[in-house]
Amino acid sequence: MNWNTEAKKYEAQFKKDLKELVAIPSLRDESTVKENAPFGEQCRKALDKMMEIGREAGFTVKDIDGYACTIEYGEGEESVGILAHLDIVPIGEDWTHDPLGCEEVDGIMYGRGTLDDKGPAVAGLTAMRMLKDNNVKLNKKIMLICGCDEESGMQCMDYYCKHAEVPTMSFTPDAEFPVIYGEKGLLQIALIGHAETPILSMHCGERPNVVIGKASALVKDFREEYVDLFDFYLRSNNLQGSVEYTEAGCVLKIDGVFAHASLPWRGTNAALHLINFIGTTYENEFLTNTYRMLSDWRGSGVSIAKEGAYMGFLTANVGIIDLENDEFNIVIDMRYPNDTDSETIIKGYQETFKTYDYPAEIVVRSDSKPLFLDPNSEMIQKLMAVYREYSGDTFTPAMTMGGGTYARKLPNCVAFGPEYPIARHQSEHVIGGPHQADEGIVIDDMLCAVAIYAGALEKLGQ
Repeated sequence: MNWNTEAKKYEAQFKKDLKELVAIPSLRDESTVKENAPFGEQCRKALDKMMEIGREAGFTVKDIDGYACTIEYGEGEESVGILAHLDIVPIGEDWTHDPLGCEEVDGIMYGRGTLDDKGPAVAGLTAMRMLKDNNVKLNKKIMLICGCDEESGMQCMDYYCKHAEVPTMSFTPDAEFPVIYGEKGLLQIALIGHAETPILSMHCGERPNVVIGKASALVKDFREEYVDLFDFYLRSNNLQGSVEYTEAGCVLKIDGVFAHASLPWRGTNAALHLINFIGTTYENEFLTNTYRMLSDWRGSGVSIAKEGAYMGFLTANVGIIDLENDEFNIVIDMRYPNDTDSETIIKGYQETFKTYDYPAEIVVRSDSKPLFLDPNSEMIQKLMAVYREYSGDTFTPAMTMGGGTYARKLPNCVAFGPEYPIARHQSEHVIGGPHQADEGIVIDDMLCAVAIYAGALEKLGQ
């Protein structure tokens, strides 16, 4: 069976299913949590819609108490899982296409979740449709597992693993091709304390795993001559911003670039730039030291920089900054290779804080150790062979990454697509990536991913 040819027959169905899911703004919402909706109303709606699509396709569907669902095909003592998530990050600003509309432009479909991760979830389901419709006989059960809390801590998978069937082997379409056999450790810390600053109020960032793309601060005593300094700072750093005088004080704004925390070099942290400008302009030691220590996303400012042999370098993203009444809370999202550990990283902060007499307490919010599987295992070799057959890419090796996926929650699980290491199509249109404005997918690329997933399920399921 040529799954590439077969996948094209399912394009209309793929787009229909994806549009129905993207239309639901499935953000975790504590205010609407209730029984069987542990992550709020919209996540529950997305889960119901996915189960409806799976049921109408003729699969066995199970609701795991609102934490996740399974869509199953076939039978067997062993099973192959596809792990995807239906929750999204905040939509954000600067979209030029309807973020919930799945607008299609020249073969590109735009919308929050089209790439991360509703599109890949539908790709997995479409691959299952193809196997079922072509009466492909398998020895293992196929399980599409869809969670609702990947972006906010993966509590959905913690619950699932305790209360539902865990597949024998799995892959999650929430990263890049080819196979991702290792994921960096995920460490989030909060710096909490008291310090006098000219900032009356500053609240920037919604999630630690997103580079802060827009920042504003209300400051006191902003002199008229500071306006020219601010304009010079913006021009010197190729930034956009504004100054607005109000009765409460002066509001300074800077526009940066949003990006995923695992790829901070793709973004520009607007909040750190604002901290830098205010600190140097007012000669405020706390702010200048904050920028000096935290501005380098490699962590050199706190002596934690590390480049791993397999996983590459450590990254540190300042994702949330809150200052009010001289109280501060700064949340940092770090991705670290298996050549270091969280204890070493925290010690780096502590020692640096002593050097600068920096008034911060370190609170560990979460720590997930690195994931590392044998790249020569049978499962990984089978996935690599299928990828090469259907993508035509015979060069790119299996790799590691900084992103965190469901793969770290289940045994014998790897990340597998749907993004490609090299662009398969050139387009004059801007296509945003995960967590960015104008997030989108090239439909032909996702249909190729559908073919790869069908081939992978066929190989692993035999």
